[in-house]
Amino acid sequence: MSAYVIVAVWAVAAAFLAAYLTLVMGEVTYVTLADGRKEERKIPFLFKLLLPLCPNFYRLVKDEWAKAADAKLAQAGYDGLISGREFVALEFMLLWAIPELWLYDAIRNRHRSIMRSLPFVLDLLTLSVEAGMDFVSALQRNCASRHMTPLNEELLRMTKEIQVGSSRKEALRHMSDRVQEPNLRAFAFALIQADELGVPIGTMLRIQSEQLRSKRFDYAEKMAAQTPTKMLGPLMLCIFPAVFIILLMPVLMNAFKGIF
Repeated sequence: MSAYVIVAVWAVAAAFLAAYLTLVMGEVTYVTLADGRKEERKIPFLFKLLLPLCPNFYRLVKDEWAKAADAKLAQAGYDGLISGREFVALEFMLLWAIPELWLYDAIRNRHRSIMRSLPFVLDLLTLSVEAGMDFVSALQRNCASRHMTPLNEELLRMTKEIQVGSSRKEALRHMSDRVQEPNLRAFAFALIQADELGVPIGTMLRIQSEQLRSKRFDYAEKMAAQTPTKMLGPLMLCIFPAVFIILLMPVLMNAFKGIF
């Protein structure tokens, strides 16, 4: 009778575990944008499973570690969804490497998206400002008329900061420090200088747009020049061994015929 009870207990435990895994797998995670909208963010399934266990490791997490993780999560666009303390706790549970690699990849992808979107957004802002629209209204129009890219999320957040009382200089500096993307930092620094020197915003935006397009063109040329070198590795690993085997196949076949 006890064997049946043990089997029943294990069956119930397995059913609850399967139900929990199904619930976690189907869970959709969102971050709240500056205007209250929800934007989906992908979190690894393993992280979702382990997040409820994070409080057990909080006593091991130093405050400076949590603050550094908060800054990186903000760069990746996950602030408000995973706290720095939770992230460090995940690193303890997963022996550090997996969360760090995931976060590094998330930051890289977000920065790449911002770099690609910035020239087009600068063109739109330039046209709007030169047509007589003020800078904040141009930002609002850009964020409302286009789909929500990482760049538009950051511009929307900056706009809301200005609307609640921050100066444009402060909001630009906050965005630059939060995102840490070089092109966006250059854009923010240029607008701060324009405010300090009294340079028209439209002129500065057009200069920034032209410089960024030139930089992207140079980057594309650099990547194209590196293509032959990058192809050399796969060529050595795949094509040359295949050719070597094809050339030696008749010799090997004759050798085996002689043996057998």
